[in-house]
Amino acid sequence: MALHAGRHPFGTDRGRIVLRTFRDGLAAQAGHDLTIEVTRWSGELTVADDLSPSELTVRIDMSSLEVRTGTGGLKPLTGRDRREIAVTARKVLGADRHPAASFTASGFEPGSAGGGAVHGTLTLAGAQRPLRMQVSENGTGAYHATATVLQSEFGITPYAAFLGALRVRDAVDIEIDVSLDADPADAGQAPGAQP
Repeated sequence: MALHAGRHPFGTDRGRIVLRTFRDGLAAQAGHDLTIEVTRWSGELTVADDLSPSELTVRIDMSSLEVRTGTGGLKPLTGRDRREIAVTARKVLGADRHPAASFTASGFEPGSAGGGAVHGTLTLAGAQRPLRMQVSENGTGAYHATATVLQSEFGITPYAAFLGALRVRDAVDIEIDVSLDADPADAGQAPGAQP
């Protein structure tokens, strides 16, 4: 990693977390594959003196899910549809009982070109399960991470309608893009809003 030793805080000011859900079932053509953005979250990466990552924590506000796009379906999503889906998603995830999700790294596996894998524990809906994220470097201090979460492993029953003929696939893809400071003088300063 091309980062200086120390703590590197990050969040919505320098990154983005996107969840991708996919439709399934006999009536799948009636539903939409969704792109949902987490609009309130924060994290911190600690880099050791030898410039290897040593700690990583991320905290997500589960009430901040917003549906950005929906592809497929019999008709395009309206603004009202997106708001109603976000409310339903928060209910399915039990955001009223478990308002935050978190990830705490337990190990870093270096890879080529500044990437690698991060192993840790995801806490979601009150349950803790291991999670492995694949990380790639997208330029100096910019990283892209991906992972897949099975809702059922956290005691979550994926959304279903029409007696199960239309349902959300158990596997949800997670994509994280983060821009971290490489210069200690820049630490704590927002590099500008993300699109």
